Amino acid sequence: QVQLVESGGGLVRAGGSLRLSCAASGTIVSTNLMGWYRQAPGKQRELVARITRSGTTNYADSVKGRFTIDRDNAKNTVYLQMNSLKPEDTAVYYCNCGGVISGFNAWGQGTQVTVSS
Repeated sequence: QVQLVESGGGLVRAGGSLRLSCAASGTIVSTNLMGWYRQAPGKQRELVARITRSGTTNYADSVKGRFTIDRDNAKNTVYLQMNSLKPEDTAVYYCNCGGVISGFNAWGQGTQVTVSS
């Protein structure tokens, strides 16, 4: 059974930075695609950033130039470096990993990120 353990969330002031990490362990069928989603109060869950095993990335327009996603394949870990944080970045951030061909899809428990003004 796969487990995704997230860390790095917390409270930060506007303009500050946080670095999230998510380590996958257990029965990992696929880590071809790893990424971060977030859900703000009163809003639907949305994609923040994704990265393939080969390093191809996708970002939400709202975070381009501020956030950077990267991964360590040997450690089955994905990171999200968040710079120049804004109050509108406040949300619960969820780690995700899986693969299209295998159909494997796993989620972390979520970690709260709060940005004060």
